Amino acid sequence: MTTRIDVWSDFVCPFCFLVSASLARLQQAHDVAITWHAFELRPRGSPPMAAEYRARIEAGRPQLVAMAREQYGLELNSGPFGIDSRPALIGEQYAVTQGRGNAYHDAVADAYWLRAQSIDKREVLAEIAESVGLARAAFLAALDAPEYDAAVDAEIAWARDNQISGVPALVFADKYLVVGAQPYPALEQVLQQCAADAAGDGPDQ
Repeated sequence: MTTRIDVWSDFVCPFCFLVSASLARLQQAHDVAITWHAFELRPRGSPPMAAEYRARIEAGRPQLVAMAREQYGLELNSGPFGIDSRPALIGEQYAVTQGRGNAYHDAVADAYWLRAQSIDKREVLAEIAESVGLARAAFLAALDAPEYDAAVDAEIAWARDNQISGVPALVFADKYLVVGAQPYPALEQVLQQCAADAAGDGPDQ
């Protein structure tokens, strides 16, 4: 039985990228279907980032890089800090309609966190879109289409209406919420609980 995992994330969230590695491993070992949803760490109209806050984030980067290497086997080479992730999130909505949502998500995340690309730039996104089989002209047009912009807002609103205020946020089988870049064994444990529920051995049975 396939277990659905809905994930709210932002492309510029480092812990969202790290948890994607655990999710990929989970998908290789188990029958799961992963669906990515939009969330903005810094939505439209946010005030400028305070210098102290920015400095604190930058100071923590070496620790983040070390954790990514030691716990996830990833060598981070991140893109520009503080960029607008909205265009990439809008593009993802279009990619989903073309059956390329997960491929696009992975490609954009890798471009930003492993190849230091500026994923706020339309031409960069268009190249990524082409690499996963999307037509360039149609993709660029979609970035300006109000329906995909509205779809991003709808996913963010759903998260907030359901008390999701930080990412990554993973919802297993519409039932179990897991927040943060939890290690692989923790995700596998939740998946096992979902299997127990399906078999009639869960806590609600």
